[in-house]
Amino acid sequence: MQPIVNVVNLTYYYELVPSLDNITFTVDKGDFLGIIGPNGAGKTTLFECMLGILNDYRGQINLFGSDIKQDKKTFQRIGYVPQKKSVEQTFPATVREIVSLGMIGKKIKKETIENAIEFVELEAYGDKRIGELSEGQQQRVIIAKALVGEPELLILDEPTTGIDSNAQEKFYELLTKLNKDKKMTIVWSSHDMNSVEKLANKVACIDKKLFFHGESKDFFGNEERMKSYVEFAMQSHMNLHFGSSKKMDTPE
Repeated sequence: MQPIVNVVNLTYYYELVPSLDNITFTVDKGDFLGIIGPNGAGKTTLFECMLGILNDYRGQINLFGSDIKQDKKTFQRIGYVPQKKSVEQTFPATVREIVSLGMIGKKIKKETIENAIEFVELEAYGDKRIGELSEGQQQRVIIAKALVGEPELLILDEPTTGIDSNAQEKFYELLTKLNKDKKMTIVWSSHDMNSVEKLANKVACIDKKLFFHGESKDFFGNEERMKSYVEFAMQSHMNLHFGSSKKMDTPE
């Protein structure tokens, strides 16, 4: 079966500093891939390349069997939840209006919008302003906005940053429901290794280079591999904060 995502020898430089170095991996239909790595590892850069936000990369990215540089329509099959909220707290719009923004470029269907809001369990909040909701509820609105276009692939960049533990648990339950019940393919970056171990069937560890890609159980169930990765991540952290003070900072 053809993979949903096929990234081959992906390399990206900011100025002369490598952010991604020869990354290769695949994501199959129905996978829940957890991507882990220290700050500055290149996770956000990876997603921005996959989404066509950055297009001056080296290597190749195929989504749904098409090279994204050749077939821009493939992006319509993707839902994206960025690391930072894409809606300002003071933005004078209701939950329903914000979710409908996810249908820009498509025929807006009221039923589809209501279904997305109901799926994230916010049907009682459709007429509320975004600023009236809790952090966790706001993040579920962003998920609904990503889902309303009925994507086949959902990409999430550290989506639980800044929300409390209870809201995180509800959020993880929602992701599991999407993957198990709707059979949605998910690629998710996180620093929460316990949750990645619990939720993801595949894991990719990156720090500019790819450290590991494979079955979650083969990573978390291997003590030597885990120890090696922790040492690898700690060394990267030290280099980032103490060994690269004279270098230009690069995005994560």
